[in-house]
Amino acid sequence: MLKKIASDALGLSDIGKIIEPHDYDKTDADDYVRHEDDEKIYFLIKTKADEYCFTNLAFIHVDGENAVSSKRTLKRYPYSQHKISNVLLETAGKVDLDIEIKFNLGNEAFSIDVDKKQLDKLNDLYKALVYISEVTTENNAIQNLAGESLEKAVTVLQNARTNDVALADQYKQLTEYGFSWLKTIREQYHQKDFGNVFEKYINN
Repeated sequence: MLKKIASDALGLSDIGKIIEPHDYDKTDADDYVRHEDDEKIYFLIKTKADEYCFTNLAFIHVDGENAVSSKRTLKRYPYSQHKISNVLLETAGKVDLDIEIKFNLGNEAFSIDVDKKQLDKLNDLYKALVYISEVTTENNAIQNLAGESLEKAVTVLQNARTNDVALADQYKQLTEYGFSWLKTIREQYHQKDFGNVFEKYINN
């Protein structure tokens, strides 16, 4: 009964509604946010069956079988493991009641319908997701270049004319340095927390 009252208060329908921050605690997704690790909700869309929650660390999908079932499946997609790509925003025509945001998380494709009256807020989410997609693409490119550079250095060393003892010693030094260097590159360019991006674009 209480959940129904909360649902009615939030104005839910088959078309997704963007939930205000002061109502996050009325949603199921809030129970699965890792507040202990400073995880924070920045954007939340709710329909009768599903919840789509964007935090600084991950996208959380509370997947309902249908609007009348209480059964839920929780799916969590950390941005550091599931790259955001193919972000699209489809605005409404004159007779449409909804607008649509589409994106991929790794191999998973999502399409979320939202009340067209909330276009301005959905625009903010669109900009944030596009920016995250650009940042992760650039970071992945830098990491790949770093790995390729190390491989080339190893190849040059292996083809160098030197005695076996010296080669083994140089190879050991190079791999030890390369591991440390790649670790530093990964720490610098493998971003996990995108709270600064959401704070920049999400105008709650």
